[in-house]
This record gives sequence, structure tokens and C-alpha cells, in this order.
Amino acid sequence: MSCMDAETLIRTARTEARLSVRELARRAGTSHSTLVAYEQGRKDPTVGTLNRILRAADVGVDVTLRPRVRRDPLTELDRGDELLEVLNLAEMFPARHDESLQMPVFGRRDVA
Repeated sequence: MSCMDAETLIRTARTEARLSVRELARRAGTSHSTLVAYEQGRKDPTVGTLNRILRAADVGVDVTLRPRVRRDPLTELDRGDELLEVLNLAEMFPARHDESLQMPVFGRRDVA
């Protein structure tokens, strides 16, 4: 599984384990209504509770810590959004230039 929220993790673990909400709640030591609230996103489980529920569904949990992308105070963009803006701007420029560069020569007048 990739990065998911708690409700998706719980629902996916339960359905892959082929467990009913009641059975998973019983195995995890929580109530049916609480588990439904977690799956519907009405409540957020603690990390310990989430781990207990996922273990009850025979799902292992791997956690990877990585630096959080910070918002640039000047542009009000997240760094990822800022990169996308730069890439979008780059698409507006030609990928290849003409073989010969056509430009005016300044300071010189052609006399006919």
C-alpha cells in the first residue's frame, strides 16, 4: 500500500482479510460502531489503535519517515507545487532551437 489515510488503511486491510466489520472489531478489541466511524472517517484512531486494528486483520505496518515539504512564505506554494509551476513554465519554451540563430545585429546599418 502506498500513502493512505487511516480510513482507507482499515477498510482495505479488512476487505483483503475477508473480515466483516463486526469480526475485525471483535479481534481488535473495539466496538463495531467505533470501527465503522474509523472506516467512514468520522473518527481518527490513535497510532496505537490503528496498529492494533491492522494487526487484527493480519496486516503488517511499515513506516517511513521523510522530511515534510514546507510552504514557501513568499509564494504561499508548497515546494512540490512550486516545482510543478517551474515545470509547467519550462514546457512553454521550445525543447530545441533552430540550427541557426536568427537575430538582428545592433549598431550596424545595411546600406542598400
